[in-house]
Amino acid sequence: MMDILIPLIDASSYVLILVLIALGLMIIFGMMGVINMAHGELFMIGAYVMVLTQSAGLPFIVGLILAPLLVGLLGLIIETLLIRHIYLRPLDTILATWGLSIALKQGIVLIFGPEAQSVTSPIDATLIIGDFSYPMYRLIVMGISASLIAGTFWLFLKTDFGLMARAVIARPDTSAALGINTRRLYRWSFVIGTALAGLAGALIAPTISVDPQMGLGYLIPGFLSILVGGAGPLAGVLVGGGAVGGTSSLLTVWISPVAAQIAVFVLAILVIRLRPNGILGGKIEK
Repeated sequence: MMDILIPLIDASSYVLILVLIALGLMIIFGMMGVINMAHGELFMIGAYVMVLTQSAGLPFIVGLILAPLLVGLLGLIIETLLIRHIYLRPLDTILATWGLSIALKQGIVLIFGPEAQSVTSPIDATLIIGDFSYPMYRLIVMGISASLIAGTFWLFLKTDFGLMARAVIARPDTSAALGINTRRLYRWSFVIGTALAGLAGALIAPTISVDPQMGLGYLIPGFLSILVGGAGPLAGVLVGGGAVGGTSSLLTVWISPVAAQIAVFVLAILVIRLRPNGILGGKIEK
């Protein structure tokens, strides 16, 4: 029983973090048509904020607060100086944000060096129920991630901001003609997406090795989650993240990580071939 339960919990933990990252990608792409190749580096910067927090001797909770704030502020600067000039131009956004990702990565190397850093877990306790044992911090990360995902869905599905955002996604020109400030919505959507990436990086920092290359390992599965689930409805991220993250994490238990990654790519190719708009069939109209 334990041989199955622990891999399932590990898979759920990975899926929740992956969905959190993919949500940020979905918000940015769905709202502005921006394919943000620097999203993985923003996730990485969130993890490095935790490294700085630990080095300064500050409480772990301070890092969790600072990471989304600082990465969100960086997102605001990026949107103001770069992204706003290339809205709805996917090819241009790929090149621009790819160059930005290289710059951010090299900046981290200059500041922290190329070697990996580590963040100490704030909770060393282990949940023990009979023969079952699991690190408490990983369970807390799952709970926080699930709450953040639910909060993001509430923001975009149940609030006036979300209503206007969905209107801009569906009909940007009509929304602007009706008086919606699309420029401000674009800006804050980008900030929200980047802040989610920063917070995800901060949450997962104690469980992985923090290094300048870590962003790529989450960026590709994040994009695959959107492609598999569908780029229209937000719920597509849940389906895609569950399919990509669950497949990758569970298969790693029985086969090599490389073979598991190949299986994930094969799954993505099959889904895209059979359902070009994703499992939920979402389609963004521009």
